[in-house]
Amino acid sequence: MSDFTSNFWSVYVAGISLVSIFACLLLLWASGKSVPMTANDNTTGHVWDEDLREMNNPLPRWWVWLFIGTVAFALIYLALYPGLGSFAGKLGWSQVSQYDAEVAKGNKEVEPLYAKFNAMKPEDVAGDPQAMAMGERLFMNNCAQCHGSDARGGRGFPNLTDGDWLHGGSPDKIKESITKGRIGIMPPMAAAVGTPDDVSNVANYVLSLSNSPHDALKASLGKEKFAVCAACHGADGKGNQVIGSANLTDNIWLWGSGEKAIVAMVNGGKVNQMPAQEGKLTESQIHVMASYVWSLSNKPSPTALK
Repeated sequence: MSDFTSNFWSVYVAGISLVSIFACLLLLWASGKSVPMTANDNTTGHVWDEDLREMNNPLPRWWVWLFIGTVAFALIYLALYPGLGSFAGKLGWSQVSQYDAEVAKGNKEVEPLYAKFNAMKPEDVAGDPQAMAMGERLFMNNCAQCHGSDARGGRGFPNLTDGDWLHGGSPDKIKESITKGRIGIMPPMAAAVGTPDDVSNVANYVLSLSNSPHDALKASLGKEKFAVCAACHGADGKGNQVIGSANLTDNIWLWGSGEKAIVAMVNGGKVNQMPAQEGKLTESQIHVMASYVWSLSNKPSPTALK
């Protein structure tokens, strides 16, 4: 592990770069000073195809200066830009700063397009065709990788079109989720629940809450043990949006349904993370995109369509 925290590799890369550059100079100097054995006719004595002879002429002067120029360019470049290990260069340039500058420039150019929606309610923005076209493009570029192009999600990624929300589906809550991101943690609970049979019983009780196929006898035995889960999911199993705990009664399963899937969840737990878009997107862009996401599970108000 010390290999990744020490300064060895930085020094190694810098050393290899500088040695390579000065080795080129040394090779150029050595080739100019050495005098190989030649024949009386200024050839090296090598002959090909009967009459092609290798001459022993020095390098053209312009070629020598070209080599020297490339070495000088390399040294100046390494002094100004990153290239010598961890040395950042005198100009302080980096690909990250370049990217950030280009993003900031692009956001400044398109900000007037979003500005007119800032004062509008999300419900009204959802009824504007232009805003929705912009929101859809933002969604495709930033959210579709996980939630899918149709926003219906997949295993481990919530469906944004069904009205089932872990943290709330109001425009403000959606905007909060996009801005700050979310981290969902379901800790392993097998030890707290009890034996493997107890875990199986609890899984069947959870299935019974949504009238999913289950073993009624096991479910009745698991009801008491469900008290361990009720701390987060509530005594009625309807979850708690304040902490993002899932509603276990609606038959919507983020990681799969059935006894096997629930037992695996209880035994192993899960950690889900939605990355924050704050800093990546502007407030105006988040406002439009949140309105678009809200519209996927809600119909815009009639006034917004006028």
